[in-house]
Order: sequence, then C-alpha cells, then structure tokens
Amino acid sequence: MARVKLGINTGFALNRFPEPADWARVVGRELGLKYVQLTADLINPSLPDRIIASQTKKVRQECRKYGVVVAHTFTGAFTRVNHLAHPDEEIAKYWLGWFKKFVDISSALEVESLGSHFGIFSVPTIKNSAKRREVFARCVDRWQSIAAYAKKSGLRYLTWEPMSIAREMGETIGETRRIQQAVNDGSALPIRLCLDVDHGDVASRDPRDTDPYAWIAEFGRDAPLIHIKQSLIDKGGHWSFLPDKNKAGKIKPQKLIGAINDSGARDVLLLLELSFREREPYESRMLQDLRTSVDYWRPFVGVK
Repeated sequence: MARVKLGINTGFALNRFPEPADWARVVGRELGLKYVQLTADLINPSLPDRIIASQTKKVRQECRKYGVVVAHTFTGAFTRVNHLAHPDEEIAKYWLGWFKKFVDISSALEVESLGSHFGIFSVPTIKNSAKRREVFARCVDRWQSIAAYAKKSGLRYLTWEPMSIAREMGETIGETRRIQQAVNDGSALPIRLCLDVDHGDVASRDPRDTDPYAWIAEFGRDAPLIHIKQSLIDKGGHWSFLPDKNKAGKIKPQKLIGAINDSGARDVLLLLELSFREREPYESRMLQDLRTSVDYWRPFVGVK
C-alpha cells in the first residue's frame, strides 16, 4: 500500500501571488495543504544573487509561518524552453549553469528533488536524425552533470517530466523508458519521473500512450511525483476538478490511487497542477476552483 499525499505546484501563483507571504498563505491557510513543488518562476536562478538570497529567506520564513513544506522544485511556464537541448552550444552551456544555480536554491530550501522537462528539440533538430542524436546525447550528459552537482548539494534525486510530442521528449511509454535507461546509466543520483496524467501523444497508435493508468502501471515505482488535473479526451486545459469536468474526465481518485498501489509504488506526492486563463470568469473564481479541487481529493489522500 503506497503512502499517497496531496500537494500543489505553484504554477497557479505565477504573476498572481509572486510574494512568498501571499502564495504560502494561500497554500497553507486557504487550501489547507502542506506540500509544495516550487517553480523557478517564483525564484528564477537568473536573478542577482542578493535577490535570490533574500527571496529564499522569505520563502523559508513564510512557509514556517503557514505550515508549508517546499518538498520539491521544478521549472515552470517561463522556463518551458529548449534549455539543455538548445541547438546553440553556447546557449545550452548557459542553461547547464542555470540548472546548477537552481540546485543551489533547491539545496538552500532543503528540498528532496529538482526537476524539469528533459529538453526541447527545435524543429530543424528533430528533422535531422544525426543532429537529434547529437543533441540528445548532450542532454543526457548534462543531466548527469547536474545530478553529480546535486548529490554534493544534498539532493536525493532529480526528476524529469515526460511530455506529449516527440519534440518535447518522452511522449510515449516506450520513449520514456528509453530515456530513463539512457540518463540513469552512470548517473551519480537517481533520475526519476514526474508523471503528468494529462500528457502522452494523442497521435500514438498505442492507446496506452494516452492512458494515465497505463503510465502509472509502467512507471509508478519510479515516479514519486505525479501532476494531476482533470483530463478530458483532448487532453488539454489543465482543468480543475469541478463537477462538470469530473463527469466528463478520466481522472477518478479511487482508480488513480488503486493504480498507484498496484504499481508497487511506496511514496507518492500528487501535485495539483492547475492553470487558469487570464479571462473571466476563470480569473475571479481561481481560488474557489482550487478549494473545490482540494476538497474533491481530500477524502482519498493525506492532506496534512
């Protein structure tokens, strides 16, 4: 039987609650959650060191105040870029340094893990098989370089997130398995998975590639983190767990937790990863929708 907990990714706070005092209050007091996956959008490693130090201190203070634990860090909306797979070698090297600064931030926050998407190929790269192999090999090498640095900084493991198209990597179960084998061969730290119930290639001929329960059956033992949102047939929207979406959606708490237990997983943190359009009525009801989503999951998981 797996220990399943509920937390939240801070993507909801992007440009709405940028101050640690505000997003920590929302998470701890208004939602009654304890665990957070903090995105780099809220403390970007590109900021000057003095600002990073100040923001890190504020995060620690405010999280203590509201009973919140930053358990993991992850890239976010502003950093959904090519990074380690950038076709320009000089820019790719910059991102290697960026990730090492993100490790420093993560270490200061005493998190378990740091994560991101694996890398994103450019259109010309993915169309050129030789270039694609070259860039992929470079990504593997640099993920392992980050892992070695993270081990010295006290992190326990890294995570990467399988995506939904080949250009963003990990779009099928088979491709994710291939990447996992390549990146963990010789890595100083385990490089594990942050699964997302709404990902997978809708163009795949194998229906398992768009079945969140099949992904969990395959990788549950190696996926300590799972991003959850309500997933519809088109697998788009980052929908909240609202009654109309739950009726049409495929994510059912009991079924999901059953799949986790069947996979042999031991400790899994489900992370609400919800996005809200900058339109009404979505903007005004954002906090209400977050509360409704937490309440929907509360009977099934450990919240606090």
